[in-house]
Amino acid sequence: MTTRTHTPNQTTTTTWSNTPNRTITVNGTPFTYRELGPKGGIPVVFLHHLMATLDDWDPEIIDGIAATHHVIAFDNRGVGGTGGRVPHDISDMGDDAIAFIRAKGLDKVDLFGFSMGGGVAQMVALKAPELVHKMILSGTGPRGGGGIEEIIRVTARAYLKSFLTFSDARNFLFFPRTPEGKAAAREYFARLKRRTANRDKRISMQARRAQLVAIRDAGLHAPDDLSVLTMPVFVANGDNDLMVKSEHSIDMAERMPNASVTIYPRSGHGGVFQHHRTFVPQVLDFLAD
Repeated sequence: MTTRTHTPNQTTTTTWSNTPNRTITVNGTPFTYRELGPKGGIPVVFLHHLMATLDDWDPEIIDGIAATHHVIAFDNRGVGGTGGRVPHDISDMGDDAIAFIRAKGLDKVDLFGFSMGGGVAQMVALKAPELVHKMILSGTGPRGGGGIEEIIRVTARAYLKSFLTFSDARNFLFFPRTPEGKAAAREYFARLKRRTANRDKRISMQARRAQLVAIRDAGLHAPDDLSVLTMPVFVANGDNDLMVKSEHSIDMAERMPNASVTIYPRSGHGGVFQHHRTFVPQVLDFLAD
């Protein structure tokens, strides 16, 4: 196992916008990751969404949690700067996440999974429950949840709209097309531009296609027994999620014995980004409890 650090110009305060890209070799594959926040205690490992790289994490959420917690976010296999090819199965993505966590020498973590990352987090918890202390699952649902397989159709429609309007598809996938939702989208995309140097590599076409297949197959998969996940879980979503119906998030929480759920009003798949000023304090309370 080898670790390399690519350090940008030093600044007074380390934030998500300037923390260096790092590389660790896991089973022969270089994994790109970033970390910040105070060391010690249980770190929070972030698992990102469909077609996302490290640069797609909202700095307000990362920096807010990293104010009091050690935060680690990484590109899974075949994504962004990480080598290899993206698996076609959520379960295999979970295996890669477990391998990364163990390669970092961690024996206990909190997981933050958004959208597809929430599905990966569930795989980590089911396969290696001894690693997981607590989980935050946002904009996600259970494997085998009816309707999740429609993600390809929903995503294709959003990308067509983005092509016709010369805009990012997440305008249509993450935020409602209301004045409030459009304003939240503009603020979100402005925050994503804070990092101007040492940005991640763009996601490949192979990665996009494999992730879509994995999500579709997860929707068609037999449901998992989530009652065995006894760690504390905080589930969050918007009240009108076009990608993962809010009802799926509620159903997932009800199937876990120690889960709570928050549904944010007038928001969609990116509800935690739209309501980050409420969400971050709730996460900090959950992690501290």
